Amino acid sequence: MAPRAPTGCTAPVTRDFLWGLLLVCLLLRTSELKAANALQPNILLIMADDLGIGDLGCYGNRTLRTPNIDHLAEEGVRLTQHLAAAPLCTPSRSSFLTGRHAFRSGMEADDGYRALQWNAGSGGLPANETTFARILQQQGYATGLIGKWHQGVNCESRNDHCHHPLNHGFDYFYGMPFTLVTDCKPGGPPEVDAMTRSRLLLYTEMAALGVLTVAVGKTCGFISVSWKGVLGAASLVFLFFVSWYASFGFVRRWNCILMRNHDVIEQPMVLERTAGHMLREAVSYIERNKHRPFLLFVSLLHVHIPLVTTKQFLGKSQHGLYGDNVEEMDWLVGEILKALEVHGLKNRTFTYFTSDHGGHLEARDGHGQLGGWNGIFRGGKGMGGWEGGIRVPGIFRWPGELPAGRVIHEPTSLMDVFPTVVQLGGGHVPQDRVIDGHSLVPLLQGTAEHSAHEFLFHYCGKYLHAARWHERDSGRLWKVHYMTPRFHPKGTGACYGRGVCPCSGDGVTQHSPPLLFDLSRDLSEAQPLAPGSEPQYHTVISRVGEAVDQHRRTLSPVPPQFSLSNIIWKPWLQPCCGTFPLCACGQDGDPR
Repeated sequence: MAPRAPTGCTAPVTRDFLWGLLLVCLLLRTSELKAANALQPNILLIMADDLGIGDLGCYGNRTLRTPNIDHLAEEGVRLTQHLAAAPLCTPSRSSFLTGRHAFRSGMEADDGYRALQWNAGSGGLPANETTFARILQQQGYATGLIGKWHQGVNCESRNDHCHHPLNHGFDYFYGMPFTLVTDCKPGGPPEVDAMTRSRLLLYTEMAALGVLTVAVGKTCGFISVSWKGVLGAASLVFLFFVSWYASFGFVRRWNCILMRNHDVIEQPMVLERTAGHMLREAVSYIERNKHRPFLLFVSLLHVHIPLVTTKQFLGKSQHGLYGDNVEEMDWLVGEILKALEVHGLKNRTFTYFTSDHGGHLEARDGHGQLGGWNGIFRGGKGMGGWEGGIRVPGIFRWPGELPAGRVIHEPTSLMDVFPTVVQLGGGHVPQDRVIDGHSLVPLLQGTAEHSAHEFLFHYCGKYLHAARWHERDSGRLWKVHYMTPRFHPKGTGACYGRGVCPCSGDGVTQHSPPLLFDLSRDLSEAQPLAPGSEPQYHTVISRVGEAVDQHRRTLSPVPPQFSLSNIIWKPWLQPCCGTFPLCACGQDGDPR
């Protein structure tokens, strides 16, 4: 019979085994964390405002200097058919943030207002919408937004911040809750609802003139009316004037403000210092979060009018104030990219540059063009069908993961950034709603030959203006136009005197049969095809029509965020530093 081992030896062996097992588990866990961090790159998204695709050297411009953005394209992947989901700021950015057409969240309009008009309106990105920031925040990312928001602020009270970036997944915000407008520049021409403003002023002047006429008639004995009636009428005119001037008379103070998180820190903002503040904030955010995965969305105020440009760049370009502003924007992008390199983050950061839509053709003053150039593409900002309104830069860089210098001609969308970023961050796209975007990772890395988009639908407001079909087998790219804007003056290519072209009504032409273009041969959309010139005309029109019908079956009604009740200025919703209506403060938060 074999001798028994001493019982006292069992405990040390068991303890050693457990300690060894614990050590192995810790090593495995550490390896998993390192692997997770390797698969979770930092994500830097940079979006310009109103930039034309033809304004960049890497997209064919030979007279504007954009070396930093051009170098970004050389080191990464450049998309030539990258498309905004809407041709105006608010709906385009809503689609970008959520991966969904803006009308799915009510962030588009039937008629009238097509973008948010006031910080003190109650419309905005609904709280039940999921942004890529919210998903990455759940994955452990630091999530920051520096710059323009333009997705609303409050719903029912001044401080509920239901539409605020911090209620949509961002844990840090510094910037404008609204957007730049010419009203932000002291002495600048009116832009916010300028037509309504001029009508209200005219009505006030006519009413005041009427009351004055009655008063003179009463004084001279020509009219038999009591002075009580004259004073009552004058009081009504005064109340009418106050009711609209309280908002329109102080647009700069109400809309042109800077916030840090939930606090208003500059009201009204000093435009000349804003670019420097934004740059410092972006660089500081990168430095603060360099030891953890971060998402930073830099939403530039450049190159939206009024084109505020620092002295360093004024008069330096060949294209006036707009060109100066573009070149300053490129410098800002270069400084942000430099911050990545300084902190050793370049190779660990997925970087993206784009614009929210095409250049603003109607932006002009007495000295010339103040809007961008859309290259060979027809149309511009506000036009949901023509390429110039929706074709935007698309540049991606991730050293070691994406091939440098690659150019992709497949149709892609700003809505694709949502699933792309979610995938890179280790999250999952929501399954309880329609997501219109598709991840670009396979296309960017070269594991997929074609875009996941066979069809794309181009809206102006809630009106479908055009649709495209990428016929992969033949390589042809068909574009069908159901409506197009009527240019004014005729033949000019824009709607001068209107701000932007309308989406419906007398300002558009409805095409029956639709216009058909082959973008693979006619990028400028200059030669519409006909049954006599294109044998596949009827086949293409029919196939795209079937896709449109299928797409429309995915639509469902939602509360409109751009209704008049949501758009109008409400004093109880106005963000304010100090005591309303005496809202005024400098950057340090001290009342002015």
